[in-house]
Amino acid sequence: MTEPEAGRGGGPSVDLRRLEHLIAVAEEAGFTRAAARLHLSQQALSTSVRTLERQVGVRLLDRTHQQVTPTPAGQALIDDARLLRAQARAARERARRIGRGEQERLRIAHTPAVTAEEVAELLARARAETHGIHAQAQQTFPGDLREQLLAGGCDIGLTRAMPATDGLTRVQVASHRLRVAVPAGHPLAERPHLSLDDLRGERIMVWGHPGHSAYTDLLIGLCRQAGFEPETERNPVQGTPPVTAVIATGHIAFVTAPPGPAAGGSARVLDLEPPVLVPVHALWVPHTTSPSRDTFLAGLASRG
Repeated sequence: MTEPEAGRGGGPSVDLRRLEHLIAVAEEAGFTRAAARLHLSQQALSTSVRTLERQVGVRLLDRTHQQVTPTPAGQALIDDARLLRAQARAARERARRIGRGEQERLRIAHTPAVTAEEVAELLARARAETHGIHAQAQQTFPGDLREQLLAGGCDIGLTRAMPATDGLTRVQVASHRLRVAVPAGHPLAERPHLSLDDLRGERIMVWGHPGHSAYTDLLIGLCRQAGFEPETERNPVQGTPPVTAVIATGHIAFVTAPPGPAAGGSARVLDLEPPVLVPVHALWVPHTTSPSRDTFLAGLASRG
């Protein structure tokens, strides 16, 4: 008996377990490491993936002796499969919480560019307490945030400028005034305010390498709009409050902290004139159920 053709009514449904196998092979670039990761034999894993290819009706992997890479069709299926996996895990965790009688919590992950104080401000703006939202927040590096969302480790991610790849949904929920932090004693420290042009020739501390950080690229773009190419240096101390990046360096940094003395007097934050605003974006996995997330986003939208 031949297997029914993919795409016809009544054809076989795609097994989520086989999709997990495909994802593992793609991520490990081969069957050997993927099989070890999944605790399967290579033969069983290869059979599973070939069965999936027959079900879908197209080749999903390019196989060579050196490596295994997804075909364009395979990559498209992997992208969608990661979303399906996140949706399945979110559904499972929600069922567990309800079954155990646990209180729903809005699990927020935020990148270092969005401070804990700004997260608290957003919760206050959304009137989280009034609406019965119980939240927990944790700082997450941008490289890990997308994986946390897709793995069901958080309900929403708060970032600045991170794109909504892998099928994630993104919406801007706030904007903050961009300012400049300078070390105490810096020639600019006693100025009442600065313009972007005043930063020409200064070395600017950033948190991600240009081309690998959407927020860094946004900041560099602002400097270019002001007519100069900035000199940047990646902060070697990751995860600390942005304003601390300038301490004892002689460099400056873009921050969203309030103006005035900062870091115990080791730094000073100055307004930019004319004002410059930078966004806060929320990222989440579509088609997952989270009443607290929906209430949080609706509260922010209603308050502009």
